Amino acid sequence: MKVLIAKPGLDGHDRGAKVVAQALRDAGLEVVYTGLKRTPEEIVHAAIQEDVEVIGLSVLSGAHALLAQRVLEGLRAQGAGEIKVVVGGIVPPRDVEALAALGVARVFPMGTPLGDIVAAFKEWSRS
Repeated sequence: MKVLIAKPGLDGHDRGAKVVAQALRDAGLEVVYTGLKRTPEEIVHAAIQEDVEVIGLSVLSGAHALLAQRVLEGLRAQGAGEIKVVVGGIVPPRDVEALAALGVARVFPMGTPLGDIVAAFKEWSRS
């Protein structure tokens, strides 16, 4: 499975994203990391160019719903709506249902054990 880990928006803290990326690599997944401060359009373009199956958005800024929506809309507009999008970071419990309604496949709030994140990705790689 090939995964894109992205830091959308103006959030400049990427330690968590890098930790998750390394855990996924250690579990045998191929991981592309976009770096900081990417636009949703850049993320969509990179995901399509890299032919990934999942995009992981790491958001600490509170703009998770807007950023996820823009990525999902961009994927659909480019005919790549089959790419799963997950969101991790600071996501209040009240926002999880709204993200799912947008089409986010899974939300990993801050503090989610790495093993749970890896297990979810491994499950998708088997399906």
